[in-house]
Amino acid sequence: MAEFKVVIADPETGETFQREVDGQDSNRFLGRELGDEIGGDAVGLSEHTVEITGGSDETGRPMREDVSGTRLKELLLEGGVGFKPSREGERKRITVRGREIDDDVAQINVSVVEGDDVAAALGESADADADADADADEE
Repeated sequence: MAEFKVVIADPETGETFQREVDGQDSNRFLGRELGDEIGGDAVGLSEHTVEITGGSDETGRPMREDVSGTRLKELLLEGGVGFKPSREGERKRITVRGREIDDDVAQINVSVVEGDDVAAALGESADADADADADADEE
């Protein structure tokens, strides 16, 4: 069984949330590619739609849109996903992973494209934090 860490980005507020996904929910991600949209039920966001925007494997190799399948590939990069040059004209050979999700992927980055109030849907709203602080003060 595959197990993923899913990082959920809310573009409206700029917040991110992390969820561990395994079992049946992780199977919804297997075989999908970067840019695919799926239902948010897999990460606890019913009535939301999320888009897969990126990810990385156990060793930290990033997924790239321009590499097909699940394979590893060495690319000579001038910048972009996987390499940030420190001086102009610098290039470097970097190993990256393909755009398809498989068992070797450890982290998946998703962005919410449909739905609102992601924090409340995940149970991490600011009101919930304020209520928890108030409860702690009463004790």
